[in-house]
Amino acid sequence: MCGIFAIISKDGQPIEPKVYHGRLHSLREIAYRQSGKQRHRGPDYTGVKLVQEDGVALLHERLAIIGVETGNQPLLSEDGNILLVANAEIYNYLEQSAEIAKKRGHYKPKSDCNVIIELYEEYGVNLFEYITGMFAFVLYDKHTKNVLIARDPFGIIPMYIGEDASGNIWVSSEMKCIAEFCTKLEPFPPGEYRYGQPGNLERKKFFHERWVTEIPNIEADLSILRKKLESAVRTHLQCDVPYGALLSGGVDSSLVASIATKLRRERDPTFKLKTFSVGLRNAPDLKAAKLVADYIGSDHTEVIFEIPDALDIIRDLIYHLETYDVATVRCSIPMLLLTRHIKSTGIKMVFSGEGADEIFGGYLYFFKAPNYVEFHKELVSRVQQLNLSDCLRANKVSMAKGLELRVPFLDTAFVNYVMSIRPEDKIPGALNCLGGIQKNRIEKHILRAAFAKDFLPDAVLWRQKEQFSDGVGYSLIETILKTANSHVSDDEFSTAASRFPINTPTTKEAFHYRTIFEEMFPGKVAIETVKRWSPRRDWGCPEDPSGLVQSAHQTHQ
Repeated sequence: MCGIFAIISKDGQPIEPKVYHGRLHSLREIAYRQSGKQRHRGPDYTGVKLVQEDGVALLHERLAIIGVETGNQPLLSEDGNILLVANAEIYNYLEQSAEIAKKRGHYKPKSDCNVIIELYEEYGVNLFEYITGMFAFVLYDKHTKNVLIARDPFGIIPMYIGEDASGNIWVSSEMKCIAEFCTKLEPFPPGEYRYGQPGNLERKKFFHERWVTEIPNIEADLSILRKKLESAVRTHLQCDVPYGALLSGGVDSSLVASIATKLRRERDPTFKLKTFSVGLRNAPDLKAAKLVADYIGSDHTEVIFEIPDALDIIRDLIYHLETYDVATVRCSIPMLLLTRHIKSTGIKMVFSGEGADEIFGGYLYFFKAPNYVEFHKELVSRVQQLNLSDCLRANKVSMAKGLELRVPFLDTAFVNYVMSIRPEDKIPGALNCLGGIQKNRIEKHILRAAFAKDFLPDAVLWRQKEQFSDGVGYSLIETILKTANSHVSDDEFSTAASRFPINTPTTKEAFHYRTIFEEMFPGKVAIETVKRWSPRRDWGCPEDPSGLVQSAHQTHQ
């Protein structure tokens, strides 16, 4: 995982030097300087490639994970005509490399991303039918002058696209690199590509699944479910550097750690996965994570923090997250403290459990779903917004410290299977005896039931959902609220609607975050890139995103 940056002339002509901060800058100087704002994403290497005569600059900030010695970018085709910068992990690159070698007689990829070039040469924009993984990339074809820009189906990898006043295209992994130059700016939509001449890009979806528009009717099969998640974790294990796993003590991250351990021990019975948990002293998550670590025999580390540590980093967090959404900021506080420690140990990649709540209906407000149809529609909405909330948080917080985070629950094949299961098998609250396990159905019941034997201790397997900002210590949110109230007076808060007419904050905490955000990212284009995460108010749910305030909290503990 890395950082990518591109400037592409709208008409294929050279881009003249610009005066920036009182000094004349060449295209290369501007690109290098702006990409430097995301250089934390790629501490191992910065690669630059210009096609000066076409007005194209491509930059890559590399975190070397696969092909450590050979995979520096931008990557070039064998004839030098195709240039690529990719922030990606292509999990089936070995299979695709073998197919390419059969056709060409020889082929040795420099990294997993390399196959994108050869698949483009073979299939053009249909290459998405052949790759599995998380990705965001910009490809430039010098021969045709065409550009291809694309992002994975669920937006695991961040990417922004904008236009400056002259109509030139700007692309980057993080918004901060391009916001000040762009008059138009948006997060690049997941599952979409744009292709063609820079001044006339065709915009198309490459991800089309029936579950997006139809209510599924396939009955859950626990055996298939288990095998598909095991397969997803197996593909995500390929890595050329030291790795570990986040372990919150919730069922999602715990299952990923348990499965990864079992798979690695097929090759090495002595393998110990390095696992990490975070929390205030005596936090619920720490206790549950310790149970899992003991059960799977991992090499476990607890990172203990104090409330002042959490409050200190809020401003830094908002800078890295590029959001003022309350739920996202809250959940990111312990995660940043944790990833900072993990990176200091020499680990460069970690597994995590993001995505399970969206595809299985794990948030406690799903107990309020009025019927199966509305339940499934809300799942679809949550999946489609992952790129603006959980994926944004997970990627930007980990990459703030140059740490790659992988999410097996968002493996495309696994998501497609789970989202094709009928909603009556997933909706929480109803009595269920699927798989011979009878319970007043807890959230994510079928996931738990599928792994009910020899994967986790029951105390964790059937532990109720705790949102990350809650499980690290219930006093954290309480203190954050008090701190926000101390920063924002009643008189100041009364100006919220006039001061912030777009996405007006409705609490002092939201007002506090918004104020910090606009100090760092002034201007309407940046403000409008943010999407608010909240439970469904029309289902009778409280506005506060914390699981603690949901009526279902603790009902299954």
